[in-house]
Parts: sequence; C-alpha cells; structure tokens
Amino acid sequence: MSQVGNILRLSFRDYTHEWRMSGCFVLALAAVLAPMMILFGLKFGIVSSMIYELVENPVNREIRPIGSGRYDPQWIDRYGDRDDVEFIIPKTRTLAASIQLKSDQSKRILSTELMATAEHDPLLANLASTPQNLFEIILSRGAARKLNLSRGDQVDASLARQFKGKRERVHLNLEVINIADALLTSRSVAFVHLDLLLATEYFKDGRSVPELGWSGDAVDGKSRSYPSFRLYARSIYDVENLVKSLEGQGVRVKANAAEIATVQSIERNLSIIFWIVACVGATGFAFSLGASLWGNVDRKKRDLSILRLLGFSSRRIVLFPVMQSLYTATLGWLLAVLVYLSFEQIINRFLAPRLKLDQTLCYLISDHFFWAFGLTIVTAIFAAIIGGIRAAEIEPSDGLRDI
Repeated sequence: MSQVGNILRLSFRDYTHEWRMSGCFVLALAAVLAPMMILFGLKFGIVSSMIYELVENPVNREIRPIGSGRYDPQWIDRYGDRDDVEFIIPKTRTLAASIQLKSDQSKRILSTELMATAEHDPLLANLASTPQNLFEIILSRGAARKLNLSRGDQVDASLARQFKGKRERVHLNLEVINIADALLTSRSVAFVHLDLLLATEYFKDGRSVPELGWSGDAVDGKSRSYPSFRLYARSIYDVENLVKSLEGQGVRVKANAAEIATVQSIERNLSIIFWIVACVGATGFAFSLGASLWGNVDRKKRDLSILRLLGFSSRRIVLFPVMQSLYTATLGWLLAVLVYLSFEQIINRFLAPRLKLDQTLCYLISDHFFWAFGLTIVTAIFAAIIGGIRAAEIEPSDGLRDI
C-alpha cells in the first residue's frame, strides 16, 4: 500500500480511536456553524420574502408620470426597447378613458375605467391571453363581481357624447376573455386593446371611428401624441435608474423608490452584520482547531517520528493532521445542518404564527448548504496548516530519544 493510503488509514483509525476528543472537535465546530446558518437563514428568509413581495406586486415596479405631457409613438417605442423596461403602453386622457358596462346578469350600469394592455403586461402576467382586438375585454375582479360576469360572458359597452348639439350614445358587444386578479386593484377596471382605448377617445372628441361605424369629424393625418403612459421596470433594482432617466428628460414621475430603498438598506445592513459574525466565528474556530491540532501533533510526536523512521516523508506526515481536520469539518457541518433544519422548522411553524407573519422567517436553499460546506473545508484546511507545520518539523531522531 502507498504511503498516502497508509497515512489516510492511520489518521482515520486514530481519529475513531480517540472518539471522545474527536467528538469534542465536532461539537465545537457545530456550535459555531449552526448559529451562523440560523442567522443567515433568518436574514435570507426575511429579506427574500420582502423582496419577493416587492417583485411579485408589479405596482412596486410601476413608474407613474405626474401630470400630462406629450409622448409620441417613437418615444414610447424607444423606452420599450430598453433592457431595464419590462412593459410600457400609452394612456389617453383620464376623462376619455371610461365606459359604461351593462350585463344581462345584473340590473346596474357600471361606469368602468379603461386601461390599455398588451402581451407581457405585468398586471396580467398570470393570465393566458390579453385582448387581441377591439371586441375583447378583461375585467377586474371587482367589476366582474358587480356585473355578475365570468369568463366567456358577453357584456354591453356604451359611450355617450355631446356632438353638434345632439347627445349620442353608441354600443359595443364585448366578450369577457378573463378576470384579473383581485389583488391588482380594488377599482372597477376594464383592460382592453389599445385601439379600443383610442377609439373611445376619438368618439368623445367628436371624431369618427370607421372600423366601428361611429360617425364624426375626420381624424387628421398628423402623428398623434399621448398625454401619459404606463411603465414597469424589469426589476425593483432598475426603478431608480429609470426615474433618473425620465427626470433627466423633464418628465416628472412617481415611484415606490423609498420602499425599495428601505428593503435594499435592510439587506445590506443584515449582510454586513452576518459577515462580521461569520468572520469572527470562523477565525476563532480556525485558531481553536489549529491549536488543538498542534497540541495533538505534539502529543503524538513519538508516534509520528516513528513513521518518519519507517520512511514516510514530511509531506506525507502533514496529511495526518490535515485529514483529521477534514473529518472534523465534514462531521461538524453535517451536525450543524441537522441542528439548523430542526430550528428552521421550529421558527417557521411556531414563531412566525405567533408574530402573525404570513411569510417564511428562516429559509436556506441547497446552494447555501454547499457554500457553508465549502467555507468550512477552507477554514479546516487553514487550521490544519498550523498543525501541519508542527508535523513537518518532526525528525526521525525525535522518536529515538523517547525509547
């Protein structure tokens, strides 16, 4: 058998023979590593839940213009092509963006806000499709409940205007292709194709809409502009840059920047606290284990010198404390993981409900466990270097002096 194989076998036999001392090393490592894993689990769980709630609610990624402006289609397209923009669509004047809805299942006539939508709309991300033409509509949960409508139903939509001294009203038969999530808005909102939103504005302004048979003044051929828009950043981390970009062009906007900044600040501060504790704990354990290995090598000085007499080189002898350090690291990590998983269940099942928090307080993913194992191995190797230096200094003659 090779020298390396013999050293590995002897180090393992010695490690198991002195199981009481080895167990103390394992418990010492678990006592340092388990609290750090619990601390990081709390940090990751709480912050991740807060960020998840921010990201999942598209309202937090919305950038809303203040007041009215003039935004042509080229301006809209230019922002839509940006990597940090997930979705942008024009809006018409607020007074023109409304319609009256009436269904056969309800006696009431509901005045409903119109909102243009298209594919990849964050507000409708959970829905399979969006309106593809002027005759399809998606209702908010509140509007659908008031009109007693469900998916696939027909709804009568009507518009009124005062044109050339006469009051006119037109009707459209629309199909409800879906119902939006109730969490998106509490208002009565109808999501429609942009062409229908523009058609309602044309009609109320006294202009004709030939594709719907609505009469009026001819629409001039000038390139139109929009007074507002609906814009969503790709992530909460893109909101700040988009706000700066828009304000740099003179566009006054409003966003949930303060809430996003608060979560980011909490994440940074908790990360700093965690890494301070982790570094102090890892350094303390590394020196503690290193000193123990140094003392262990001194205690086994005669045995290791005899191995030198048998022909083992200094480099091979160094493997003895290194392997025992790796055994401690592996077993200590396994024990720390078991302790963490136990406390994770206790915290999430018993503590979170008592605090009336509807979120996971403590949570780690598999990658975090492997990172913890890797850092533990690195720390153990660093500690083993201390004992290895002492082992490398042992001479064959050291054993003869004790005989």
